[in-house]
Amino acid sequence: MARINLLPWRAERRKQRQKEFMTMLGLAAAAGLLISFLIVMYYNGQIEGQQNRNQYLRDQIALVDEQIKEIEQLDKKKANLLARKQVIEELQASRSQMVHLFDQLVRTIPEGVRLSSIAQAGQSLTLTGQAQSNARVSSYMRNLEESGWMASPDLSIIEAKGSDKGLPNAFTLKVTLQTPKTEEEAEADVAAGGAQ
Repeated sequence: MARINLLPWRAERRKQRQKEFMTMLGLAAAAGLLISFLIVMYYNGQIEGQQNRNQYLRDQIALVDEQIKEIEQLDKKKANLLARKQVIEELQASRSQMVHLFDQLVRTIPEGVRLSSIAQAGQSLTLTGQAQSNARVSSYMRNLEESGWMASPDLSIIEAKGSDKGLPNAFTLKVTLQTPKTEEEAEADVAAGGAQ
């Protein structure tokens, strides 16, 4: 029988398989690197896109903040103008108040009462004077209440001083100034009071 040596063939086959294995291993490593590179590039693109969106949002927020500041400044100007308008309206409404006030002071003062001083602080009026009796002061307080231009008379001091025999009682009286209601407002108040 003939002798056949199969060892070189097996060694060559083993070398070929090892070469194929190394080639496949190299191709797998290259494919893995390529896939890793593609994944990294994809996520870097996603991150860059998100950063661009975030920057756009920051820019828009800055623009809106500037607009809010402008609106706040406009609101301050508006409030300032409304306050000025309110002052002008109050001055316009109270323009004739002093004339009516002095007219009412003359009309409401009863006989036996004399005013010595009048002082105004804002909407508060302080009246100082002398009276023949406490009843005259009470009558004066009722007249002030009914005048429409003055309200809430508050008697601070009443004392007997003997300096003037005809008017022995000195008094200090505080009232609040007000604008009388028009007929429509008075009718509306009466109707509202009747509805309750």
